Amino acid sequence: MKLLRNTWYAAAWSRDVGADLSTRELLGEPMLLYRKHDGAPVAMIDRCPHRFAPLSMGKRVGDGIECGYHGLQFDCSGACSKNPHGDGRIPPGARVRSFPAEDRHGLVWIWPGEPSRADASLIPDFSHLVSPGLKTVGDEMTQKAHYELVVDNLMDLSHVNYLHAPYQQVDDFLQAKHDVVQDGSALESRRTVAGTRAPQSFRPFLDDPDAPVDYWLNIRWHAPGCCLLETGVVPAGRPREQGLVRIGTHIVTPIGAASTQYLYASSRNYRLDDPDADDETVRWQQMGFHEQDKPMIEGVQTRMGERELFSMRPVLLATDAAAIRARRLLAAMIDAEARSDQPVPAAIA
Repeated sequence: MKLLRNTWYAAAWSRDVGADLSTRELLGEPMLLYRKHDGAPVAMIDRCPHRFAPLSMGKRVGDGIECGYHGLQFDCSGACSKNPHGDGRIPPGARVRSFPAEDRHGLVWIWPGEPSRADASLIPDFSHLVSPGLKTVGDEMTQKAHYELVVDNLMDLSHVNYLHAPYQQVDDFLQAKHDVVQDGSALESRRTVAGTRAPQSFRPFLDDPDAPVDYWLNIRWHAPGCCLLETGVVPAGRPREQGLVRIGTHIVTPIGAASTQYLYASSRNYRLDDPDADDETVRWQQMGFHEQDKPMIEGVQTRMGERELFSMRPVLLATDAAAIRARRLLAAMIDAEARSDQPVPAAIA
């Protein structure tokens, strides 16, 4: 599995990482996650180098851990700190690989590349997740598909008129102007439909659901799998600042070659304390992500098998522009990293 290594991946929601030892599969490895006494997150391979027992089956010893099988202890950097056997000498190879970890914007992030290059300022901005001016509802799921197929689905929003109809269907959406803009190593896909019928997902929250609105969907991709989707409606002709806005968080982290961890959330600027609005969000996430996106993406993976997308010579449509550019940009970044981290071109055709 080819991966971009010198980058940040979301390992879990912050709320799901505590003092207790927890484990999940990420980036082709079993990952042990927990917090030190000061609250800082720790991430390391969940495998003792002695007999390969899951360290998550051990126990906490201070800020370190003790293997539950033979009692070797490791500090939070992964170095063996105690060998209870024989003369107590610590074997040279008694070390567990650990990863730089950061808690930012309600997420725990890990850096699987060169530790000296881990820079927390490179974590994509998902500060809306913890904004007091927004109400956020989210969860996570696993998709049995390559992570790039999940990104493809997010970057090609034309599918909402079909896969998510009638809940997200909008008149004239497929004919609306579609811009794809590159900003360094990030891409943004922008669509606006002026003077249209509001999609069903917004109609219950509009004063006049039948009045024409300006509707927009802008999705921003940060390599390798972080997407921020802003959708909104406003009475036709009015500034967007006066509209109803939802910011969607969609972050995918590879588990294996054909499985993906998908963290998702919706942050809205209206009815912040309305439990009915919360319930509507949860209902849509269940229907849209679990019952519609998931089986379709997994079906695509099944039909593709182990073959790579471009090797199958897919027929490309105009709406594929953002997804294809994201794939090509990511491939260039991975290739550049493999060639001693040479700079990636500023623009990828």
